[in-house]
Amino acid sequence: MRLGTWGVSFNSSQYESFINACLDMGINTFDHADIYGHYTTEEDFGRVLKTNSGLRHKMKIITKCGIKMVSPNRKEHKIKSYHLGADHIRMSVDRSLQALGTDHIDLLLLHRPDYLLDPSEVAEVFTSLKAAGKVLGFGVSNFSTSQFDLLNRKYPLVTNQIEISILQRDAFDNGTLDQCLALGIKPMAWSPLGGGALFQKSGDETVKRIIKVGHQLCEKYNCQLDQLLYAWLIKHPSNIIPVMGTSNLKRIKYAKAALDIKISHDEWYMIWSAATGAEVP
Repeated sequence: MRLGTWGVSFNSSQYESFINACLDMGINTFDHADIYGHYTTEEDFGRVLKTNSGLRHKMKIITKCGIKMVSPNRKEHKIKSYHLGADHIRMSVDRSLQALGTDHIDLLLLHRPDYLLDPSEVAEVFTSLKAAGKVLGFGVSNFSTSQFDLLNRKYPLVTNQIEISILQRDAFDNGTLDQCLALGIKPMAWSPLGGGALFQKSGDETVKRIIKVGHQLCEKYNCQLDQLLYAWLIKHPSNIIPVMGTSNLKRIKYAKAALDIKISHDEWYMIWSAATGAEVP
């Protein structure tokens, strides 16, 4: 999301350098959505794949659809809405394939729940897209447990990409991670570092408590705070997959190194208690 006009506005050369550097580190999955950059970031990324076809087989591409954003690049959209009808999903996939310069999407996520979603209709279009080889797997993003279950009963989903961080802990209590564990699927966490709030000057008492405990543990593990917070997420048995929003290759390298940080059970709860401001009940 932040590689294009909603962030650093990489040119094609910068995109290619970034992609290759990630691949060299063993990071091979790139998370897109049709709306990013007001419907331009997929095309910016795809321009590199079109000129260097050897890159595509080295990576996996995730993209999302279902948000109809009011944009100069979608003049037919008169109001922001969510649309998960079969025709819209099919059209969105075809547009993403063309923009990305690829013949298939590895994982398609429905970006936001549509109150008018018909699970049978969605299952039917998923089946046809899979049969055509256009999409290899399907999941959702920002779905509640009941919304997930409604669609999963009609078509097997492989993930739910939701906001999870030490500052956004709802998924631990609202059944989302329990559902992932029960179904054996790995959740994806967007904004896994809380949108950067923990790395800016702040008078917020919650942030102060987390930073205080975090720095103590960082000394023990000889790591950075962001690495510790990734390790905290990864500790959960649902095998949370953090979605990094950074364009900074150094930060990506640090994030990968967090896989080697094994905090203890008690340390996990130290960080939790710092966030809540109290011992667990």
